[in-house]
Amino acid sequence: MQLTGSEIIIECLKEQGVDTVFGYPGGTILNVYDALYKHSDEIHHVLTSHEQGASHAADGYARATGKVGVCMATSGPGATNLVTGIATAHMDSIPMVAITANVATGLLGRDSFQEIDIAGVVMPITKYSMIVKDIHDLAPAIRRAFTIAQSGRPGPVLVDVTKDVTAAVTEYTYQEPTPIAPYTAEMLESDLDQAAKLISEAEKPFIFVGGGAITSGAAEELRKFAHIINSPVTDSLMGKGAFSGEDELYTGMLGMHGTKTSNLGVTKCDLLITVGARFSDRVTGNTAKFAQNAKIIQIDVDAAEINKNIKVDCSIIGDVKEVLKELNKKIHPKNHDAWVKEVEDMKAKYPLKYNQEGLTGPYVIEELYRVTKGDAIVVTDVGQHQMWAAQYYKYKEPRTLLTSGGLGTMGYGLGAAIGAKFGRPDKVVVNIAGDGCFRMNMNEVATAARNNLPLIEIVINNHVLGMVRQWQTLFYDHRYSSTILDDKVDFVTFAESMGAVGIRVTKKEEVGPAIEKAIALNTTVVLDCQIDCDDKVFPMVPAGAPIEEVFDAEDLAKKEK
Repeated sequence: MQLTGSEIIIECLKEQGVDTVFGYPGGTILNVYDALYKHSDEIHHVLTSHEQGASHAADGYARATGKVGVCMATSGPGATNLVTGIATAHMDSIPMVAITANVATGLLGRDSFQEIDIAGVVMPITKYSMIVKDIHDLAPAIRRAFTIAQSGRPGPVLVDVTKDVTAAVTEYTYQEPTPIAPYTAEMLESDLDQAAKLISEAEKPFIFVGGGAITSGAAEELRKFAHIINSPVTDSLMGKGAFSGEDELYTGMLGMHGTKTSNLGVTKCDLLITVGARFSDRVTGNTAKFAQNAKIIQIDVDAAEINKNIKVDCSIIGDVKEVLKELNKKIHPKNHDAWVKEVEDMKAKYPLKYNQEGLTGPYVIEELYRVTKGDAIVVTDVGQHQMWAAQYYKYKEPRTLLTSGGLGTMGYGLGAAIGAKFGRPDKVVVNIAGDGCFRMNMNEVATAARNNLPLIEIVINNHVLGMVRQWQTLFYDHRYSSTILDDKVDFVTFAESMGAVGIRVTKKEEVGPAIEKAIALNTTVVLDCQIDCDDKVFPMVPAGAPIEEVFDAEDLAKKEK
């Protein structure tokens, strides 16, 4: 049948099973929005307050559902406003398709109004980017974008379409999407055998889990693997929920704000089995001293990550789920009771601790976990609150912590939470933010309220840029340069002005009832939780130091005496 380019875009989205898109209209993309209007019963468009909010919403939708997130924007500033969200998705390997419109083909290269080479701008932060200047290339381009976004190591793809292409007419024929098969082309039997041999010889194994295990849906295979070899398990920020935080073998997060048990355990182990993690600097600290007593196995879908940051003794390239399926066939039950006991003793000796006097960030997170029974989708912005959410909420399932790990994007959380709620309307969705982050995305409260979203925004409000202040306290002799936010902003009044409910929390005993009330209200609620400006995230490893040099508040107090 004969369709316009705009109609072809919509039909291609329907082919791919897209039910929700996030975006903001403008001049060059008007044709697409007109076509979308005619299919509003099939594809729900969510109008965000800002294009960056749309890109984060598409990201959150993808993380929460495992499907491709889709966002749209017009040319020029509309397109460039997507860039931070695209970069966020790229750093965390999130499947996203961004569709932008550009000026007419004849106006390209003339500095026309709102013209920008967005495909060129995003080239370093996408798996692929393209501009479509011929109507006959449009459907193949959209289909290819979805295939690339989901294949191998997922990531964002951008398709830019000139306005004349959106208006042109050509023949369209429906095409059933080809299922994306797990990547196993480089998974070698010899590598599996080598890994199985190293596992059988190990006396003190430790499993380190990253986001790749979540991407591949490997939770069950991972659980089975850990219990067969009787090994403690740690994770990265991106890996949370791949292995249950309630499992007895779980030791907490690894790295800069990881637990003492995980950091010291990895330092002591004789075999580190790395499952879908890329050895970020926030995990490894000083790479020369990272797991220096261990042989290292790395399982990853992306061959480029092997030996990039840490030299390994054995690597298996392939989809994590498929690798673990095969590895589980080759390994045999092992008794590491002495090692597990040693790690358990460390867990007892080095529990996570925080100041029990007054309202604190960790207490808010613990109360959230208690009230939700660990069944919520927790989204975070970036900073102290993000680390507390990682430390004190026990993630039992994958896709229940959504956070910007690689790029560390302040302002990510609220847009992502909106996307998550549209993707998983059955789940309680809570965004944890700092007051600094909330100032960057608070306009999206209007988006949530306009859509009557049952969404909870918890602001850990310390009136400062908390993580930056923590570093200024510890390493910059208390010079608080541009980090104090103690002004007249009232988040409760603001929330109410946006059509949401605002609740201020100043005491410990108010936290639980406030969260319960927020869930019961079944609407958009902002909780303004007032904490002390000098609460800190512990444990901590100084940047560039070995992870075994992890310290907490007690260690710091002893050192200062």
